[in-house]
Amino acid sequence: MASLKRSTLPEKPAHKTASVAQWLELQASQDLLRVITCGSVDDGKSTLVGRLLWESQQILDDQLSTLQEDSKRHGTQGNTIDLALLVDGLAAEREQGITIDVAYRFFSTAHRKFIVADTPGHEQYTRNMVTGASTADVAVLLIDASQGVLTQTRRHAYLASLVGIKHIILAINKMDLVAYDAQVFAATQTAFQAVAEALGFESITAIPLSALKGDNITSRSAQTPWYQGPTLIACLETISALPPAEPKTVFPVQWVNRPNASFRGLSGTLASGQLTVGDDVRVSVSGQAAKVSRIVTADGDLDSANAGDAITLVLDREVDASRGDVLASANQPLEITDQFEATLVWMHEEPGLIGRAYEIKLANQWASASLTTLKYRVDVNTQAHESCRQLGLNDIVVANVALSKPLVFDTYAQSHTLGGFILVDKYTHTTVAVGMIRHNLRRAQNVHWQALSVARQDRERLNGHKGKVIWFTGLSGSGKSTIANALEKELHAQGKRTYILDGDNIRQGLNKDLGFTDADRVENIRRVAEVARLMMDAGLIVMTAFISPFHAEREMARELIGQENFIEVFVNTSLEVCEQRDPKGLYKKARSGQLPNMTGISSPYEAPLNADISISTTRMGIEEALTFILAAMAARD
Repeated sequence: MASLKRSTLPEKPAHKTASVAQWLELQASQDLLRVITCGSVDDGKSTLVGRLLWESQQILDDQLSTLQEDSKRHGTQGNTIDLALLVDGLAAEREQGITIDVAYRFFSTAHRKFIVADTPGHEQYTRNMVTGASTADVAVLLIDASQGVLTQTRRHAYLASLVGIKHIILAINKMDLVAYDAQVFAATQTAFQAVAEALGFESITAIPLSALKGDNITSRSAQTPWYQGPTLIACLETISALPPAEPKTVFPVQWVNRPNASFRGLSGTLASGQLTVGDDVRVSVSGQAAKVSRIVTADGDLDSANAGDAITLVLDREVDASRGDVLASANQPLEITDQFEATLVWMHEEPGLIGRAYEIKLANQWASASLTTLKYRVDVNTQAHESCRQLGLNDIVVANVALSKPLVFDTYAQSHTLGGFILVDKYTHTTVAVGMIRHNLRRAQNVHWQALSVARQDRERLNGHKGKVIWFTGLSGSGKSTIANALEKELHAQGKRTYILDGDNIRQGLNKDLGFTDADRVENIRRVAEVARLMMDAGLIVMTAFISPFHAEREMARELIGQENFIEVFVNTSLEVCEQRDPKGLYKKARSGQLPNMTGISSPYEAPLNADISISTTRMGIEEALTFILAAMAARD
């Protein structure tokens, strides 16, 4: 096989040989198409992107020299330049010959500008594919002609439809391996059409090509005289795949611009719609309204702004708006909700659990969020609905999501800005899921907090003390219930009103439907935290004695109850001592295999890192422990 030579490149496009001014003018007038390449591993995605860069002359001389050296070093194409190395930039990718991360590349032709996201084909990197697809207008879905439609082909087609891509270019690649057989091409096209039938794509354009040899990339190949359709470049240049304009005015506030005392503006990017000086706008959550008096940009004031413009709005009066607020047209108000149904793609190795608290980012809005129901998991191969209790890496699940406060929203089908969101782990700040809102849950509009005549302060005044929650955590047998019981006796003797929520007792009634899986433990603690908060609102001093093994749920309880009302007591007794005590015989059963999911043995215990009080029952007696706890309680009064 002959090596590629610089002389084999096509003639430079006219705009490349024009003057710099003409070239810049042409670039400014062109529209931008965002493209994702996807498909199964080793279908040739990186080679195709490299070929597009080569054919469009986006490779500089120093890049060519580096590419030649890398091709010799890695030797994936013998003596031939390996175009995939233009995109597979990570060392791990070059060593394994696969794409791991999403690689973005820019190129242009005489007719259009392109940003191409080359995404990984392996199933374990599905989350990276979703990242690349989330901003794409068109998907170039590659299929190895010698392999046909594979599992990951189906997965990527489903994910492309899920994130709203409506146009597919079906690049049936490696036609050179099947001797450019028209029947193979037709059979592969028919097989994919059957897969895509239920996915709602508006157009599917199948093209036979060889990314390695350049067939049907920029010019029609002599190897496929039976094919009369467009080349890949021609299809990309002419496809009309820009998203439809969203009619509603949506302006998420990025920050409050206050360079001096005489200027206050709200800065951000207009996500959709149009704004004109003099328009009436409304802060969606608070309902405050004002007129737009100026639209300020880095290049001067505008009379009007369109979707995509980065602007600063100056209003004719002061309104309470800050980062995270969303402005809308006053006569087209946006909806708000605190519960909705969404499709989630789980992107983290740690499982997603019902009841666990996460942070949600929707546009520029942040709130706490939890999964209340997992309705079903989608089998991307068959699109069948399967039951599930938790989310694993790359799972696609339809779930109900509850928020800690109402946020401005829309369905993903109507607005990617207000319908797409991410879930973030509160403690590692890792993105664990991406989601697309399907619809609002009507009960979110119909259920309201009822104002009561007697408030917590009135009950506390009657009781003669403040309500609090003393949250005991530790391994089974550590002494939680013993210390909590001793504390209640002491407080009762002082004339204070108290109640103990004990793990075993709660599971006799309220939580008797729960087992001891991670998901059940999360739900167990969520319910206990809600009950403790209500009892605290009644003016009681509440003691909870639960293993509560996970950081996330203890912090959820602290946030729900309030930092000023919550005292975490870590009964820090080692596993060895707890096993020696084994008051209920649980450790013996766990060691013999009779008791699965035993905390400390087969299920983890995440010890508190910054508990308010830490008590070692091997070094401290009950009286000394009570002294520490009572002092901490007094400090909160």
